[in-house]
Amino acid sequence: MLNIQFIEATDLGDAWFQTLFKILEEGSVHKIDRGSYAGQKRLEFDWITVHIKRPGDRPLLPRIEAHHNMPNPVADDYLDDYLPYLMTGDVSPGESYTYGQRMTKVEVNQEWSQYYGDELNKEILIQEDEVWDQIRKSGFISQVDVLIWTYKNKGYRNNQMVLQVAQPDDMLLQDPPCLRQIDTRIQDGKLHFYPYFRSWDLWGGFPANLGGIQLLKEYVAEEIGVEDGEMICTSKGLHIYDYSFDLAKCLRMRDNIILKGE
Repeated sequence: MLNIQFIEATDLGDAWFQTLFKILEEGSVHKIDRGSYAGQKRLEFDWITVHIKRPGDRPLLPRIEAHHNMPNPVADDYLDDYLPYLMTGDVSPGESYTYGQRMTKVEVNQEWSQYYGDELNKEILIQEDEVWDQIRKSGFISQVDVLIWTYKNKGYRNNQMVLQVAQPDDMLLQDPPCLRQIDTRIQDGKLHFYPYFRSWDLWGGFPANLGGIQLLKEYVAEEIGVEDGEMICTSKGLHIYDYSFDLAKCLRMRDNIILKGE
């Protein structure tokens, strides 16, 4: 039977510490058959939902107290470099994608574009000139821009505004995106984000990703004209690798923990 976990946290730092301590108690050790770190082991949740009530509280990155004598999981200046990866379409040599490229600079399907302006096909594509003028000008679709435009011009109560990172041909990649989507909702005048990760490194990836996603959320909320809201994160593969087992135990100050499956 799958072991489903739920954590309620105040801010991003609290979410990291609570989740790290919880994985020592509820995670299971598995050998990695394929993908990054194949052949090694990781301690992994079957499924976890983390509800963060005030993800915008600063600092965005967790800080480990000095007496533990170990570095913070993410350097203080990391988000300065990570934000362009998340919010622009730039792809460096050797990269097959970035999250930002998938969300802000996607080529428009030519079969779809033929339906724009066609009275007979209004049920297939949206027809708003403001959206298509920008697409024709740039040659690309920015999901972030369309999301902002839709909330501002069509109202808040719809279930369509999902920033999608995954696509079908990701099945052919050696390292497909871990972040699959960021679902969104505006409720009570606040913008809430619902990111889902298929696989997620808890030690460094969790705090770095959520810090960047929070900055994206703040930008989008400001552009729409609403307040920044909560975050509900889910994953069926949140984990720490075997090289982090002892670090997590030391931080928990319980070196005698026996991990499930070890």
